[in-house]
Amino acid sequence: MSGEPESTVLVVDDEQGIVEGHAASLDGEYAVRTALDGHEAIEQLDADVDVVLLDRRMPELSGEEVLAHIRERDLDCRVAMLTGVEPDVDIVEMGFDDYVRKPVGRSELFDVVERLLQRARYDRRLQEFFSLASKAAALEAEHDTAELEGHPEYERLRDRLDQFRGKLDETVADLPPEDRYAVATGSAVGDAVSD
Repeated sequence: MSGEPESTVLVVDDEQGIVEGHAASLDGEYAVRTALDGHEAIEQLDADVDVVLLDRRMPELSGEEVLAHIRERDLDCRVAMLTGVEPDVDIVEMGFDDYVRKPVGRSELFDVVERLLQRARYDRRLQEFFSLASKAAALEAEHDTAELEGHPEYERLRDRLDQFRGKLDETVADLPPEDRYAVATGSAVGDAVSD
């Protein structure tokens, strides 16, 4: 596996056997934390957590409530709902990164974690790219291009945008087929057809 040793995964489920099984599968490849309910999950959450594998339905504090807490605290972690609950339109507004139906085998578990770790890297690049593009668009909307071309700051901005476009093209080329399809069409990964 290509998981970085410093990557931390929090496994949250109200079934102890599932938590122990997932933790045992991931241990050694990642730093693993566990929680048997939503309250314990919130206690375990901090800036070191990279990926949360979260059960959707738990007593007292549900996975949806834990997810809302994660997003309210603006924690920079990816969240996969690992659940037996069949997805419905109610998931559209939820802020998770992946939705995986139980049961989840060891190989699929690693795939989910790796996919989320990879997407975390995409997010930072895309955020920076869109920030740069927004600045360029704002400048170009207010000034004539010929007027801007003599300014070193603008030239650096354009150079950085060009570099990012090249990197993004490489990143998209390196994506698995289902993610390339999702980027190209704006559709869900599950809708993709493999090459």
